[in-house]
Amino acid sequence: MTPANADTVVLAGLENAGKSALFRSLTGQAVGDENNVPGSTVACREAWLRDTGTRLVDTPGVRLREDSAATRLALARLTPAAVVAVVMRVTDAPARMRELLAALAGTRRVCVVLTFADKCDNGPALAARCGAALGVPVAAINARAPAAQELAAVRAALAGAVLLPAAPAPLVAWRAAGLRRPQRTPFDHARWGAWWALLALLSMFALPVVLAYLLSGWLQPLADAALVQPLTHALAATPAALQTVLVGSYGLVSLGLYSFIWAFPVVALIGVSMALSEESGLKDRMTAALDPALRHIGLSGRDLLPVLSGFGCNVVATFQSRGCSACTRRACVSLIAFGSACSYQIGATLSVFGAAGRLWLFAPYLFLLFAVGAVHTRLWHGALRADAAAPLSGQAYLQWPSWRGVAWRLRAVLAQFLKQAMPVFLLICLFASLLEGMGAIQALSSWMAAPMAALGLPAQAAGGVVFSLLRKDGLLALNQGQGALLAQLTAAQTFVLVWLASTCSACLVTLWIVGRELGARHAWGLAGRQAATSLVSAWLLAQVLI
Repeated sequence: MTPANADTVVLAGLENAGKSALFRSLTGQAVGDENNVPGSTVACREAWLRDTGTRLVDTPGVRLREDSAATRLALARLTPAAVVAVVMRVTDAPARMRELLAALAGTRRVCVVLTFADKCDNGPALAARCGAALGVPVAAINARAPAAQELAAVRAALAGAVLLPAAPAPLVAWRAAGLRRPQRTPFDHARWGAWWALLALLSMFALPVVLAYLLSGWLQPLADAALVQPLTHALAATPAALQTVLVGSYGLVSLGLYSFIWAFPVVALIGVSMALSEESGLKDRMTAALDPALRHIGLSGRDLLPVLSGFGCNVVATFQSRGCSACTRRACVSLIAFGSACSYQIGATLSVFGAAGRLWLFAPYLFLLFAVGAVHTRLWHGALRADAAAPLSGQAYLQWPSWRGVAWRLRAVLAQFLKQAMPVFLLICLFASLLEGMGAIQALSSWMAAPMAALGLPAQAAGGVVFSLLRKDGLLALNQGQGALLAQLTAAQTFVLVWLASTCSACLVTLWIVGRELGARHAWGLAGRQAATSLVSAWLLAQVLI
């Protein structure tokens, strides 16, 4: 709890300005306390400034167009006496500084912190000229590896913050000298840059997924032998209801443990991969290269992060979509739900294709998932207007990752998974167990027999589709009888069946979180639109393949 008389300093600036690195350097904390702004999903990170009674708040990046509302919500929680530390890269144009200060003008005291001071030759002198022009304290710092004198200068600027003058002097006079320009990469190529970026993204996720699948496949039998089987034997004499809840098909221990084993390695390894790409600057360069193409399906480059995070966990990705533009977030969540195959879905899909003896079907399955996902998003949300989303801010520098920064980013992702996603997963396990005990799932499977026949699929496969509506790994029910059902199907039938089961709906956990984040009405609408796309595409596949 923050004392009533404590000073509060909020870090505010453009995206990728180095606020988080500055936050870590000033507080010495990897994560801090994450709190939502009341009445919104805007998250701020808070911690105590080292050796002071000052509370430091790291806000989401400012976008000077439609997304400035997020920053206004974050600032609204602070007292009028709070200090606003405007964080900006020394390499950004003075015009953007004036625009940013205008967006943050008010009754609060202001100072300026110029990051990436290592990218120019005259950081301290530049800060002095900028301060003289603006009429506010200015400090320059390399936030990733700050020197002691740089940290002291920042602390002095925070302590000396003043009200922003109504009309700051022109900023033309303080342009950086000796500026080191960002390195060129294959992603900058006019014709092939987007393709190189796409290839890099696929490679960046392929290795974590493969390693996680191998690790989970090794851990699963060990967990069964060490915990699930002994517990099942121990509960043999207990009431059937208790056995169903704990070790049944959707048991808290059986499916809950299974879910953790198959999800956590993917979330962790993809988290490491994403953290490395962010800390090195590669992620920003790849998203910039893909931004023009993504706008054709209703997204911008900055929406790639949550979409790709969805391959670890759709729930975590939905939380991360808070950083999307207001005009693209719904489209981003829609693509996450349809096209981001989470760790459960990937593991279950590989397992089913493997049990059927047709593991080669996984590659065309992933390709079709990307293609139909893009069409689905464009169909339901339209293309993004040129003026609809704020442009990506600046060109990122490439640099060796900071292991401290990687650990900080990974810790935040894992904490989100363990504290927010896993509890909901376990709750859904309990709910599904109750439905199974009442026979509701079996009844629903029988009702689906006719639609399955229309797709050229056997009625007994309906259970796998129904189970997948609850959980993406529910399609593992298709492996029943050690693959006896799959042995009766052709390769085309297996492909259509897996496609239908894995895309018909987002899992209940994801829909629940979407409802919390964007409202129940939107969650129901998302479910209906996804079901329509899945059924139509499955019918077309059946017509062509079966």
